[in-house]
Amino acid sequence: MSGKTVVISQSNYLPWRGFFHMVRSADELILLDSVQYTRRDWRNRNKVKTANGPVWLTIPVQVKGRYVQSVDETAILNDAWVEKHIRTITLAYGRAGAFDAIAPWLFACLRDAAASSNLTTVNAALLRNVCDILGIHTPILRCTDILERSALVQMEPNQRLLELCRARGASTYLSGPAARDYLAPDLFAAIGISVTWMDYTGYPDYPQLWGEFLPHMSIVDLLLNTGADAPRYLEKTR
Repeated sequence: MSGKTVVISQSNYLPWRGFFHMVRSADELILLDSVQYTRRDWRNRNKVKTANGPVWLTIPVQVKGRYVQSVDETAILNDAWVEKHIRTITLAYGRAGAFDAIAPWLFACLRDAAASSNLTTVNAALLRNVCDILGIHTPILRCTDILERSALVQMEPNQRLLELCRARGASTYLSGPAARDYLAPDLFAAIGISVTWMDYTGYPDYPQLWGEFLPHMSIVDLLLNTGADAPRYLEKTR
């Protein structure tokens, strides 16, 4: 009997290809954005490769005096970020092999997303856009559409993940490897849910501008360099 594999993750801004490989490997992605926003993380920024090396694309958010705000309560300061990001991407990737094919679509997605001043809404919209162009059809849900926010906030981290998996009828929880530091697989096994771990090794290099290959750039890098071939670079070669 086939089961359901669920991934639960905080939303990220245009994450790298490993994130989308994980989403493609699941039956559902749940965005866990009711948890605390962490500064200098991947929620509102990511890296692109330029002639001068990796550069951060950062969405400016309101953090002053908001030390315990959740990701989905995090407000974007203004919409000026989008044109700045578009300029940086254009300078970095104007000579990339798929720039002419992908850039108009990408820039339209960015401008549409920037109409919102809520970080989660921006991230979720862009994740869905990128999944569409990569041919990934995994549904993307928000945790607060599954369980009450007040209940989620009171739960311990493992219990939060357990209850979301249980609510969605998961038989397998697929986790990124960094969670090994705190995840308790025995708690999942006790209610019939197995835990599996993503392995981010073995991805093939792809054509990339500006010298030595850098593997952990934003998905923007893969899309603008490879275009329609991008989905096959989510497949591992070893």
